[in-house]
Amino acid sequence: MAPPPNVRALRTFDVASALAPTNIAVIKYWGKDAARGGNTPINSSASLTLDPADLRAETVMVASPELPADELWLNGEKVDVAGDHTHAKRLRRCLATMRRRCARTRRPPPSSKARTGEELSKWGVRVVSRNTFPTAAGLASSAAGYAALVKCAAHLYGVADGPGFSLSATAREGSGSACRSLDGGLVAWRKGARADRSDSKADQFFDERHWPELRVLVLVASAAEKETPSTEGMQRSVATSPFLAHRAAAVAEPRVEALRAAFKARDFRAFGELCMRDSNSFHATCLDTYPPILYLNAVSARAIACVHAFNAHHGRVRAAYTFDAGPNAVVFCEDEEAADAFASLAVALFGPTAGARA
Repeated sequence: MAPPPNVRALRTFDVASALAPTNIAVIKYWGKDAARGGNTPINSSASLTLDPADLRAETVMVASPELPADELWLNGEKVDVAGDHTHAKRLRRCLATMRRRCARTRRPPPSSKARTGEELSKWGVRVVSRNTFPTAAGLASSAAGYAALVKCAAHLYGVADGPGFSLSATAREGSGSACRSLDGGLVAWRKGARADRSDSKADQFFDERHWPELRVLVLVASAAEKETPSTEGMQRSVATSPFLAHRAAAVAEPRVEALRAAFKARDFRAFGELCMRDSNSFHATCLDTYPPILYLNAVSARAIACVHAFNAHHGRVRAAYTFDAGPNAVVFCEDEEAADAFASLAVALFGPTAGARA
């Protein structure tokens, strides 16, 4: 990764790097539990972690006593981390958690230039991160970004899971779904119930080797940033959507275990139907919000119709769509043959630049 432009060279520093893949929610959460706080959700969720060779966040973190303040460079642009906006506050919270953990250790990592963990925790950091896919376009860029940040900080500070501490819960503090990007395969984010929020963390159901035939296509309907950021959209839905609470308790929560069973059996019909129905109910909640939130566009609607026509032609579910908070379709296919066939159809309908394999 290229260094940021026009930054002062450092003489004394520690450095670490990490990458994290994006994840695509199959059973989605929408809305935070304000009573518990800590970026906890109102319902559990489950996602598939994509291959980091295709869609990932890459992060390098440098700590140095010569840095008077923390810095963040995202996709080549410097970001204000001292401000009052949501991600600045979340970044500071994640770094503070990791620094506190580091300060409690007697010794820093063996390669560190610092003499103690407490000394290292007081150094400023320069975080340089980039995504290999569009940011804020409904492809879980913040999930990959915060997962990479926490993994990177864990290497830098010599921090690991232990009694009373979880990297998963720390990643959740940055972006809720980031906790699901720390593991591969099918991963749930349990909403939990404890007042200290320690049980609101990721739970890996199956690793990436369980269903090797499964394929993913991404149809990019728009690379532009969405008009309604996810955090703002969730807050509006919590305040105005009567359907939201019903969906969380009676629809989404039971579907997590149903999805687990379908995935365990490698039952693509059951998996695909759950995937599409939950995507539909999530966007129904967005439409039930007032004023309504419209994440899908005309290309998204054509992609939905394309998937159903494809399945009708084959007489069974061979492809399944899902949309996060954005217009871009993620299409799961039951095997390589189905993925090739659907990709050919998508190119014919949407053009050669619309889709990408993942």
